[in-house]
Parts: sequence; C-alpha cells; structure tokens
Amino acid sequence: MTINTWTRRGLGMLAGVGLAALAVGQAAAADPVRIAAIVQSLDTEFNVLWANAANNHPLVKDGTVKLTVLDGRMDALTQSNQFDTAISEKYDAIVFVPVDIDAGNDPVQRAKDAGVTVIGSNTLISNTDLYNAYIASNDVEAGKLLAKSVFDKMGGKGNVVIGEGMIGQSAQVQRLQGIEETLKDYPEIKVLEQKTANWSRAEALSLMENWLTAHAGQINGVIGENDEIAIGALEAIKAHGLDPKTIPVAGVDGVTDALLAVKRGEMMSTLQDADAQAQGAIDLAIAAKQDGYVPKAAAWDVNGGKLAWEGGKQQHYSVPWIPVTLENVDGLLEMRKTQ
Repeated sequence: MTINTWTRRGLGMLAGVGLAALAVGQAAAADPVRIAAIVQSLDTEFNVLWANAANNHPLVKDGTVKLTVLDGRMDALTQSNQFDTAISEKYDAIVFVPVDIDAGNDPVQRAKDAGVTVIGSNTLISNTDLYNAYIASNDVEAGKLLAKSVFDKMGGKGNVVIGEGMIGQSAQVQRLQGIEETLKDYPEIKVLEQKTANWSRAEALSLMENWLTAHAGQINGVIGENDEIAIGALEAIKAHGLDPKTIPVAGVDGVTDALLAVKRGEMMSTLQDADAQAQGAIDLAIAAKQDGYVPKAAAWDVNGGKLAWEGGKQQHYSVPWIPVTLENVDGLLEMRKTQ
C-alpha cells in the first residue's frame, strides 16, 4: 500500500513527538483551526488509511487547519494522556477514535468541561451524548452483513467459528451483537468456537490453526470481525491444505489484502469508508467552530456525495458500508493506490 502523507514508520514515530513541539510555529498562522486526531493504533492498515485521509483533507493540505495525528498504541491510558496534553495545549478540537468503549468517556468529558470540541469517528464511546458530533458506520449492521454472507454461503447450516476484535471496543461489541442477532434467524448454524484475536492477523492465524486441529473437518465457515482476522484465518486454512473456496470466510474494512483475496474468490469483505469517516470528522470539527461552514469532504451531498450534510448540525452521521464484489473490487484497488 502506498502512503502519500507519511510512511508507516513516520506515523509511528509521530506518536512519540509531544504536542507542544508539534505546535511550534503554528501561532504564526492567521487563526488556524488546530485539531488533534487521537487514533487507536497506527500499526493497522485501516487506521493508517484513516490518518492519510485526514491529512488529505483540503483545508489540512492548504494549511488552514493544523492537524496533529497521535497514535494511541491500542492503550486507553495513552489516549487519556493525549487528551490531557491536547487540552493543556488549547487545541480547538479533538477527533477521537477510541480504544475502549467505556474508558474513552472520561477524557471526552474532561475535554468538554474545558470547552474543547470533540468529534467521534470510526469507533465510539458508550456515552455518545458527550460528543459534539460523531461520524461512523453502523457496526451492528456490519455484524449482520458478516454473518449473513457466511451463513448463506454455508447453505444455512453447519458449524462456524468467530474471531472477535479487541474486547471492549465499540466495533467488537456492536459487530458481535449483529452476529448474534443474525444467528437467531439460522437455527441450523452452530458456533463451534468464539474468541478474541485482538484485530490481529497473527493472532487469528494461531487461533484458526488450533481450531482446525481441534475440529478437523468440522468447520464450515469463518467470521472475522475485521479483515485482519479473516485474512489470518484464511492463511491458516491454506496452510492446512484446505481449499478456501470450500470454507466461506468474511471480514470487514476492505484493507488491501482483503480486496485481493476477494478478487481471487477466497473471501468476502465489506469496505469501511475511511475517507468519509476521517474527512467528515474534520468538517464537523470546523463546523462546530465556524457558523455557515461549507464542508470540503467529497462524501457530503453538497459536494456530490451521498451523505447528507444537513448544515453540520446533526450529532450522528452514519457512513454507509460498501460490499466488496467482483464487479467493484478492481476500482477499489485502483483507488487504494492513491490513498
């Protein structure tokens, strides 16, 4: 994957730089909107795509907005400390992609008490009323899409295993809810194994290897709560000499390796629109500070997109999922070259 704004190494190094140092020289700008984006982890492709999209927002590129992306390193305490620094440095707004659905509430409350705008993006905190606004995709719906795609490929019966994301994150909680709700409609589907793989391809590979050994010849489908988990499971299936086309595997996010696997007919995936979530969050942060702001992200209907802007006054904006198909996968891969 090509990363235009920063390399993965550069993104990771950015996390170790203090906000105070990054703010040097910003005072010289004519009242720029200063935004800190606190993300989960810059070791995952989706978060890198999100960060690249944020840095490619037109107003970030032209310097009108000063954006600092901070790596939460999959640690709620790290993110909490980053909030405190952003508050003390008097950033205008924080865009937050939380590690933990509950632990993220307190730092958002502190920012709110300090008068700092907080926009939620991608994953969420449990008390979404604390946000000025939030933009994400419906993860319960994602869980339902995941489950139905696998169950239907299985013919509505058989044994399935579920690789979960990091326990306590909103995507893990809500996607599991969608999976469990869908299971009620498929009484002949049995869950053989269900365990967290922490969004990790390597952990999913190890889990799936164990499950294939423990349940030899009995696993008929695999649900990964994200693409990394699904890809890890797919690698284990291949390593066991099994034909992946005989064991339906599905994930979520539309990362590059998943798109390639869909093209080979080896798995199913649903694209999560990082551009809309990241650039949309930047627009919402600016709109909270500037009356009559006209958004710049291509996702909004005022710019030819499909997501209703509604003056930037709504608290909740839901970005649609995009099923990855043989018909659209080449186009999505071509777009990835520019992200």
